[in-house]
Amino acid sequence: MQEVTKVELFEVMRRAKLIEGKGIRAIARELGVHRRLVRQALHSAVPPPRKPPTRRPSVLTPGLRVVVDQWLEEDRTAPRKQRHTAQRVYQRLQQE
Repeated sequence: MQEVTKVELFEVMRRAKLIEGKGIRAIARELGVHRRLVRQALHSAVPPPRKPPTRRPSVLTPGLRVVVDQWLEEDRTAPRKQRHTAQRVYQRLQQE
């Protein structure tokens, strides 16, 4: 099945409402989208821009980062069950 862009989907939704006279719920059900998205399409023909992902800066100092990276490199050769989890890395950092 061919992938449909959001602009094309908005166009289909607007056509269904304005030309065919379908309701918001019917359009949402047919296209498998949320009613909120149908309302957005009816409000504006252009989809809103995506929000950029927000990332918190790392709290690890460069020295600690080297240590953690070394642990994880050593884990590559260790058996799967003996590798560090995020929780175990945290616990080990607290101990040291």
